[in-house]
Amino acid sequence: MHESEPPSRCVFLTDETGTIQAWNDGCAAVFGVGAGQVLGHPITTLFTPPGRDAWSAGWRALTGHPEGAEVHVELMCARGRVLESTLTLAPLVDAEGRAHDCAVAVATGCARGGTEAERVARTPLSAIVDTFPGTFYVLNRDGRFVLWNRNLEKVTGMTPDELGATRALDLIELPQRAPLADGIRDVFDENGELKLEIDFVSRSGRETPVLLNGTKIRCNGGEYLVGTGIDVAERRAHEQQLRLRERALHAASNGILITRLDHGQSVIEYVNPAFERITGYSADEVIGTDPRFMAAPGMDLAERAQLRGAIAARMGAKVVLRNLRRNGELFWNDLSITPVQDEHGVVTHYIGVLTDVTATMLRTAHLEHEVNHDPLTGLANRNLLWDRLEQALHLAQRHKSLVATVLIDLDNFKTINDTFGHEAGDVVLKVVARRLQASVRDSDTVARMSGDEFVLILANQPSLRFTLRMVERLRQSFAIPVAFNNREIPVGASVGVSLYPHDGATAAELVRAADLAMYHGKGSGRNDVHFFSADMKSTTEARHRIELALRDALDHDELFLLYQPRVAVATQRVAGFEALLRWRHPDQGVLSPARFLAEAEETGVIVPIGQRVLDQACAFAARLRAAGYVDVPVTVNVSHREYSQPGFLAGLSDRLTRHRLPPRSLQLDLRIDALIRNPALGQELAEQLHTMGVDLSVDGFGAGLCDLGFLQQLAATHVKLAHSTVQTLDDGGRAVAKSLIDIGHNLNMEVVAEAVETRPQLDFLTSHGCDHIQGIWISEPLAAEAAQRMLEEQQPA
Repeated sequence: MHESEPPSRCVFLTDETGTIQAWNDGCAAVFGVGAGQVLGHPITTLFTPPGRDAWSAGWRALTGHPEGAEVHVELMCARGRVLESTLTLAPLVDAEGRAHDCAVAVATGCARGGTEAERVARTPLSAIVDTFPGTFYVLNRDGRFVLWNRNLEKVTGMTPDELGATRALDLIELPQRAPLADGIRDVFDENGELKLEIDFVSRSGRETPVLLNGTKIRCNGGEYLVGTGIDVAERRAHEQQLRLRERALHAASNGILITRLDHGQSVIEYVNPAFERITGYSADEVIGTDPRFMAAPGMDLAERAQLRGAIAARMGAKVVLRNLRRNGELFWNDLSITPVQDEHGVVTHYIGVLTDVTATMLRTAHLEHEVNHDPLTGLANRNLLWDRLEQALHLAQRHKSLVATVLIDLDNFKTINDTFGHEAGDVVLKVVARRLQASVRDSDTVARMSGDEFVLILANQPSLRFTLRMVERLRQSFAIPVAFNNREIPVGASVGVSLYPHDGATAAELVRAADLAMYHGKGSGRNDVHFFSADMKSTTEARHRIELALRDALDHDELFLLYQPRVAVATQRVAGFEALLRWRHPDQGVLSPARFLAEAEETGVIVPIGQRVLDQACAFAARLRAAGYVDVPVTVNVSHREYSQPGFLAGLSDRLTRHRLPPRSLQLDLRIDALIRNPALGQELAEQLHTMGVDLSVDGFGAGLCDLGFLQQLAATHVKLAHSTVQTLDDGGRAVAKSLIDIGHNLNMEVVAEAVETRPQLDFLTSHGCDHIQGIWISEPLAAEAAQRMLEEQQPA
């Protein structure tokens, strides 16, 4: 049994189909449900089954009773309550007499099982319309108000008398009057329906946006427009906000997408124009799809897992991903996702903001590449090399594997630059870089340390045999000459290899060991591979000690010259002296160049030593000239490392000037093998010496292959037979010596034989046209005073 309910006034509106169109607060109180739960629903949902039958009968009765009817029904309210009620039906009919809408006033009585419900008298229409949630109005054909509810008075700010004298058009601004007039006319003349949104303007000037709905009815022989007006201010404000937000989304430079969560999957519902511009996909192509379709396969797996985890936890996230544009181009995007909850706090959507950071990432990558790579070859530079080597050693410690450090120094690279030009040198470096990279694995590192020096890190070497095969492949990469301007440039290299853990435990130790092995290779023969061994370290240390001792010798004037006479065969007189270097070692006595000259060359200390030799030789030549011996030149041996130094010729000219010597007081002795290694430099030097007036002597003639055309171009005044040629005269080498003497004469050069130690050697050479003899058979090397006395003694009394 239900408690009796006191009579309550509630009114609602239905259309001709029985669908609820309006619902006031009284209805909400009686039924226990708000307007949002019943609007648009059939009225039959309010009744019990018997009540539905009673309603149907009452609704049919309206056809013959346009003035209205009463129906007694059972109402089904919230929480299962059943009320016995009387419904007063007030139909709104059109000009044809058809009922379009119906106002329903509810008079509730007692709950079933209680006393008999009070019967409610028919409610006046004015009372009913005053309960409408919006405005209600009835217009005549002139558009004047003949009936309205209190809400219209509130909206317009007018009194009943003022509204009774007012036309509907007077309540709106001029631009809206024509559409409203046309709508009213259409209702009356064409039986149309009014549906128009206008702004009522009150007496105070306040505008109220209203959605008007109306239709024509006939009443007491007249035609009227009856309708309602719903305040749409809140809806307009909401729509304005939506428009502003949509414009903001469209104007945003960042890509924006909205996805809907659908059974655990994300489905795109919206993308803005920036998203279309960034990705190349149109909105029509992507709406309804899973945004993962743009993912670059196999990339950024950790970041994508982070996204999936955030979505599963209904949380936000921010990641940087690589995706694919519609044209297949890879691009970087900074993506942040934010969850959106519904009114119940359930995450239903995600908003994603996508920023194209490709340019930034590429710029960053370019800067990182510049910092860590050689600009000419693109190889790793010294910075990246040390980092990669440390990584390789760390992995080798974990996996108990080998790491090979390979140091490569190009042979005669300066000669290539001097002969073919620096452009050719750059081409050689780039070709070598490509060949080295092609010879190793992707996991290995090829770096350019400086100049013509390369370092390779061969990581994770399973065995020494495997390393040997890789190093041999590297060596073979130098077998093919480098093509440049239709010429072929031969390229050789000295290769040193060290192995972790055998040759060192740190990166510095391994590079140092490979460097020692490489220099050992240069010393024993170029274009070869040498693995580090312990004795190389002692050899290098010994070389370093000699270098330090030689520099100390320069500081303490321990280096001095002896002068070996060169006798002209034709006159049997001294025609010149050759300056020979000696070292007065504080512990080992006087040392010949054979004991220290090779180390001086390798360490570069030969350059300051050579300058000291030229100074002393010029001083001796000046001494002879002062004594009246003006046609006795002094020959000085000059190494390739010396004359390839910038400013060598300028220094030579300065010394001649300082000692007041004519150029022919000095003769330079250059080895033929050094000149051939760099023919362009050799020829240029010979031409400049010729211009200066300094005679050139070519040493080592006959010791190996020689380009006679090149030798002739040098325009040397003297050519020296190689030591080996003179030493083999007694062992069947006479034919060779005779041929070399003839060749020298054919080249218009005087032939000098040095290291003559026996009478048979002297006799053969003089009898076969040799022009000058030099050696211990003639005289040991002499000190300056003794050399001058020798000249004095050969003068006639």
